[in-house]
Amino acid sequence: QVQLVESGGGLVQPGGSLRLSCAASGLTFSRHSMSWHRQGPGKERELVASISGRGSATNYVDSVKGRFTISRDNAKNTVYLQMNSLKPEDTAMYYCKAVSSNYGLTYWGQGTQVTVSS
Repeated sequence: QVQLVESGGGLVQPGGSLRLSCAASGLTFSRHSMSWHRQGPGKERELVASISGRGSATNYVDSVKGRFTISRDNAKNTVYLQMNSLKPEDTAMYYCKAVSSNYGLTYWGQGTQVTVSS
């Protein structure tokens, strides 16, 4: 049974930082690309950042470039999202997603809430 468990969300002031973690189990982690998505109040879910199975390729939505960094530790089956210089518009539920490289199977975590407010 595949499980993705996010953690690290919370309340932070504008300009602050948070690091999200997503721990995966029940899958061959290195054979899955990983991504972080977010859904703000009244908004559609959007892709924030993605990383390839071995971590050699990353992509970011323009609004977070230079502020967020996605990384992974395949030995720990964990993907991270380091978020710096947070803005109120970053407030959202953040989800991680795994996609298998062979069959394209997709798995989602339950989400972790990030609130940026003074």
